[in-house]
Amino acid sequence: MMAPAATALGFELRVLAEGPDVSAVPAVANATVGDYRDLQVLADFAAGVDVLTFDHEHVPGGHLSALVEKGFNVQPGPDALIHAQDKLVMRAAVERLGLPNPGWAEVADVEELAAFGESIGWPVVLKTPRGGYDGKGVRIVADGAAARECADWFGAGPLLAEEKVPFTRELSALVARTPGGQSTAWPVVHSIQVDGVCDEVIAPAQDLDPAVAEAAAAAALRLAEELGVTGVMAAELFETPGRGPGFLVNELAMRPHNSGHWTMDGSLTGQFEQHLRAVLDLPLGATGLLSGATVMKNFLGGPNPDLFAAYPLAMAAEPAVKIHTYGKSVRPGRKIGHVNAVGAAGDLPALRRSAGRAAAIIRDGRDPLKEN
Repeated sequence: MMAPAATALGFELRVLAEGPDVSAVPAVANATVGDYRDLQVLADFAAGVDVLTFDHEHVPGGHLSALVEKGFNVQPGPDALIHAQDKLVMRAAVERLGLPNPGWAEVADVEELAAFGESIGWPVVLKTPRGGYDGKGVRIVADGAAARECADWFGAGPLLAEEKVPFTRELSALVARTPGGQSTAWPVVHSIQVDGVCDEVIAPAQDLDPAVAEAAAAAALRLAEELGVTGVMAAELFETPGRGPGFLVNELAMRPHNSGHWTMDGSLTGQFEQHLRAVLDLPLGATGLLSGATVMKNFLGGPNPDLFAAYPLAMAAEPAVKIHTYGKSVRPGRKIGHVNAVGAAGDLPALRRSAGRAAAIIRDGRDPLKEN
């Protein structure tokens, strides 16, 4: 999805892909197949580009540090990226900066988990510090008896335990920062999760207290500045009226993020173009809204194996929406695309219906409004 923005700006985008079937390969003219966990592969690839950036956080930090020591331009750098790679490091940084954190602790075994639960109150959330996403690596622990059933989770080292936050909704504050220090934020959005996976985003978040919105964006910008982030960063938040500034920091992602896909059609500058500008240390683009509201609706792999066969029906049913697919094979529960609907804020219910209908047609191969 960064390829069209690179083409428009006249940049050559090169990709290091894990395999020839990775969806980014057909999107660019120059793709190298190699293992990003192999330092020599990374070094050989980095030697051919002006700046090295990422579409996920799983590249080993030690490898990135070695590249920086060799003089390669890595954006964001490993000292920033570690806060998206390791949730324990992220929690400690949020606490150090005095930003609103849930109650948390590093727990090394079942006994420490049980002690945390007794001190903060059950249930608690148990997370693997590394590698988790879309609800993976997350477990709700109801009580001390349930804590004892988590023993097999501790084989790889300490885990993160957090209080189970009573929030009203999830928010996302998307920002971008250049190596030179320029930064900017998009409007704070409402992110709706289903089974731990982002299902829908409403931009901007409706009926959000302006003071909370301002404080959330300021917190994300401060995190980006203090942690030395470059490129796009999403701060995922819990809205908590009556507690702190009205929100708590949940997680960080240092790359274009699912909660920012609405910007492709709803903002003056989409997150993929902005990420390119940022890592290349170019002036950042304006982040205002093109209209009053944008709804982004994800579609996951479902019963329809041929997405393109459903295009005529989806496009005819909802000609005003924008469809974005990821070039991935269809698997149940896998994110394979999203739909954006843009319009007036007063038309938000209609925008949600349109985006949801188009996404359902592509996922299922049939129109939910025309079923008997």
